Amino acid sequence: MTTRRPPRIAPDRPAPRGRRAARAAQPPRKPPAEPEADDGPQRIAKLLARAGVGSRRDVERMIEEGRIALHGETVAQPAPLLASLDGLTVDGNPVAKPVSTRLYRFHKPAGCLTAARDPKGRKTIYDMLPKGLPRLMPVGRLDYNTEGLLLLTNDGAFKRQLELPASGVERTYRARAFGDISQTQLEDLVEGITIDGIRYGKIDANLERRTGRNQWIELTLTEGKNREVRRVLEHLGLQVSRLIRTRYGEFSIAGLDTGQVEIVPRDALFQFRRRLEK
Repeated sequence: MTTRRPPRIAPDRPAPRGRRAARAAQPPRKPPAEPEADDGPQRIAKLLARAGVGSRRDVERMIEEGRIALHGETVAQPAPLLASLDGLTVDGNPVAKPVSTRLYRFHKPAGCLTAARDPKGRKTIYDMLPKGLPRLMPVGRLDYNTEGLLLLTNDGAFKRQLELPASGVERTYRARAFGDISQTQLEDLVEGITIDGIRYGKIDANLERRTGRNQWIELTLTEGKNREVRRVLEHLGLQVSRLIRTRYGEFSIAGLDTGQVEIVPRDALFQFRRRLEK
């Protein structure tokens, strides 16, 4: 007769403590969100934005200007639904299929426009970029005489996300200005300021150094209204002689010579986009 052994009962384990307890209490991490599917009809503006032609707003403006055609016929409205880019042209050129999102850092020099073309014939950033790059769009704008970091991307939706104040992406500038200003006056900008009926949001401003009546001021903000930094400092009685953007989000101008462009590594871009979505 065979005697069965009673099942072994594992002794009770002590409850985890400290970091182990904290990890055990956390819900399982969700995998990164999958990119939006390309299948199914989409509006022309959305298709072209994802193909890197521009943001949806840019595309709608191009349609108004009669620059977009479908099988040779000028597109009048951004609403028609299309399943593919077949037959779509911009300025007579076929639109290439979208590629994965890319981001570049560009050290914009003073004396060039953040625009594709200029009726006055002035130099634009596209005159400065090397050949062989994909179709790129600037994230925000830098004035003609403003220099520094300009991000460029081939993804219209990503561009728009980076530009929106709701995303909370910080931009940091250094301004050389002439006039009288105190740190207390600069700190008041943290509450925002209204100038000529235009409301400017929170600005974190700090006086870096002063020589006589000339000073360098660092300013960090999360919006990009037209000529915002210059207008705010001029409203405070300062004359801005030089303006440099040193940082956009977590990307800085460090290591870039004037006019140089450099791609952001894929891993750095992926991690940045994950943090941006939180």
